[in-house]
Amino acid sequence: MLSWMAWTWPTALVFIGIFSAMGIITVLEIRRPGGDERRGVLGLVTTRGDRLFISLLGTVYIFLAWLGLVGMPLWAPLGLSIAWGVFCFWKV
Repeated sequence: MLSWMAWTWPTALVFIGIFSAMGIITVLEIRRPGGDERRGVLGLVTTRGDRLFISLLGTVYIFLAWLGLVGMPLWAPLGLSIAWGVFCFWKV
């Protein structure tokens, strides 16, 4: 039925991770409404959802730049992306 899409395990895990992060953000928003706004190093007032979006965008750019400049394997950009996500939720 979904054979027209390239559903591999890595692709499924990426989507499961994104939807899990959105679910965690939703639960946190229900428990503590208001989005936990704060001003970070970029000078922007961001909420949890904003920080998730910025970290996901940064992750895409890290992987695309790595693929364009270096190629395979993708373990190093995975580590960089995790570090970027931690930085986004900590300082942005």
